[in-house]
Amino acid sequence: MTIALDALGGTYLALAEAQGLDPAALHRVAAIAAGTLDSLPHNGAIVTLLAVCGTTHRESYFHVAMAVIAGPIVALAAVILLGSASGRSRARPRRPRPAWSSTGWQ
Repeated sequence: MTIALDALGGTYLALAEAQGLDPAALHRVAAIAAGTLDSLPHNGAIVTLLAVCGTTHRESYFHVAMAVIAGPIVALAAVILLGSASGRSRARPRRPRPAWSSTGWQ
């Protein structure tokens, strides 16, 4: 994700700001989407997991794919849908908290 956002982050941020999207929501979607690519068959963690379990890619990759690809895609879809349906593109500014002084709450 670092390489992609270093190369295209400015472009994506400009497009998001032009559409009135919250940059935090854009980052959230990018982080969830990038997590799916970490589970490709040549990933070192997947290769190690299969070696420790004594299985081959052919025997177990369907189960790995369901656990580490399907789950994040469903989560990504939920984040996109909920973010779109919330009707709020930018975070609202926070109201200042009341402060206590010698004369009481202000």
